Amino acid sequence: MKNIILIAVALLLAAAAYFRISTSKQYADTIITNARVYTVDDKNSVAEAIAIRGTKIVAVGLSRELQHRYSSQNIIDVNGRTIIPGFIDSHAHVLGLGESLTELNLVGTTSEQEIVRRVAEKVKSSRPGEWIRGRGWDQNDWRSTNRDKPFPTAGLLDNVAPDNPVILSRIDGHAIWVNSSAMKAAGVNNDTKLTVEGGKIVRTSSGRPSGIFIDNAEQVIRSVVPAYSRSEKLKMYDQAFRKCLSVGITGVHDMGIDQDDFEIYRELSQNNTLPVRIYALIDGAGSLWKSMLRSGPYSDKMNHLFTLRGIKLYADGALGSRGAALLSPYNDDPSNTGLLTTDKDTIRSITETALARGFQVCVHAIGDRANRLVLDAYESAGREYPQQMKNARLRVEHAQVLSPEDIHRFKKLHILASMQPTHATSDMYWAQSRLGPDRIHGAYAWRTLLDDGNIIPAGSDFPVEDPNPLYGFYAAITRQDKNGLPHSVRDVLQFFQVTPDGIDDPDSFTGGWFVHQKMTREEALRAFTVWGAYGEFAESMKGSIEPGKFADLIVLSKDIMTVPPKEILTSEVEMTMLGGQIHYQRSSDVNSTRR
Repeated sequence: MKNIILIAVALLLAAAAYFRISTSKQYADTIITNARVYTVDDKNSVAEAIAIRGTKIVAVGLSRELQHRYSSQNIIDVNGRTIIPGFIDSHAHVLGLGESLTELNLVGTTSEQEIVRRVAEKVKSSRPGEWIRGRGWDQNDWRSTNRDKPFPTAGLLDNVAPDNPVILSRIDGHAIWVNSSAMKAAGVNNDTKLTVEGGKIVRTSSGRPSGIFIDNAEQVIRSVVPAYSRSEKLKMYDQAFRKCLSVGITGVHDMGIDQDDFEIYRELSQNNTLPVRIYALIDGAGSLWKSMLRSGPYSDKMNHLFTLRGIKLYADGALGSRGAALLSPYNDDPSNTGLLTTDKDTIRSITETALARGFQVCVHAIGDRANRLVLDAYESAGREYPQQMKNARLRVEHAQVLSPEDIHRFKKLHILASMQPTHATSDMYWAQSRLGPDRIHGAYAWRTLLDDGNIIPAGSDFPVEDPNPLYGFYAAITRQDKNGLPHSVRDVLQFFQVTPDGIDDPDSFTGGWFVHQKMTREEALRAFTVWGAYGEFAESMKGSIEPGKFADLIVLSKDIMTVPPKEILTSEVEMTMLGGQIHYQRSSDVNSTRR
């Protein structure tokens, strides 16, 4: 009898303990289990499960532990897949992506004739006088017996589009190819002697405009191109957002918006219908900049989906169109040192104003001369506002070609180098022919900057490059293209515009292009997540999977931190979550159980 009583008491105590435990469980809206979670916290911790309440993460740990501590009616079992923070593209053009998905897509074209054929097809479905727009051509990719890869001319387009103005943007956005009808609409004819500061109108041997307008000269044509309507823009934004979510992008630094874009973003964020977090920069010191100086930076404090607190400027053009400003002439164009599109005093003055008013400044600089000019302007402004300078997080966008004596200035001046890994692997075939065997060592120098104590917020510059961050991650850790080139010096000599006497260190090409400049996988993951968050002053809110941060995360089909590099390129985003809500789902093998 005594034993029975003892057993009964033990059962009652056990039941009471179980009741206390079960009733003391905290509630979570969602628990994700059975995962390999790369948190990207300070310790690079790896976990199994995530508990989410509302828009934020409340716990990260082992699956059993979290299910013991939290109750939820929504358990998502990802079947051992990899979870990382949502990608942050630190340099992109959202509307530009939407436009590229709507206009003629010329990326990957291999000849002028291929583009002309596409324009001819478009003419068939267009009204006479209707503008034909496209983007993505790159003369460096065209099969040509001419090693210099010259620009095309208007006459090629005139033959197929005599009654339609045509404007085709180069892949980097720093040059346009137009036909005679477009030039006529802009008042440009054979007698036009116009010169544009910070730009170039390419001319034929007889002095006539050829149909190529570079950098600031683009505005001569663009000023007469009809603007897209609000409804057209909304459709383009929607397409761009969908594309971003499908490749795991949950945040974008939109590099250059106008008043209309600002109003669209503000309305979407206030209505909580913006599916991607946007950190925007004002496009130049125009009317929106002047308006924002009066009102101050804008931030959606309710939904935290949209922030506008900076300005984007341009110091030079692009390397591919020989508009990047260099300290000495182009190796393949000895009469040319590129174009400065904004002078140092203007950049310094705007930076001083920004420092005084709490705005960030981001300046496009590709050539070594442009980078030095921007660093000089920042340094001068910092002397006027030394305290603000320390946490202003002023940025150089691209920082592609750096003089050795300027590299250390980034860390010294607290300047962020915002870089795009796929630019290196897109440009590497011809970059050395532009820069020569010496100057190339300061190009796309990620490792040098990292070893000097800098961080690199990474992006794609879409639509210049494909928006998929996995391609950028792969480029960052391999310095190779999707075919694994270069693998050796032989590859460089065969496929790149480099001669044997231009290679002074064969080891630099064993397994990648200047392979010593590559990132580790941990660095590359940080570059596309928490370092991007730092670049927008939001590292305490997002960029890693930690309690208290937004539940912005993605599920991948493969473990990009361990698989062979080539498998990264075939990894798929299975699910994209923003603020605890699933905004994109591809896989049917991610089990969500509601209780």
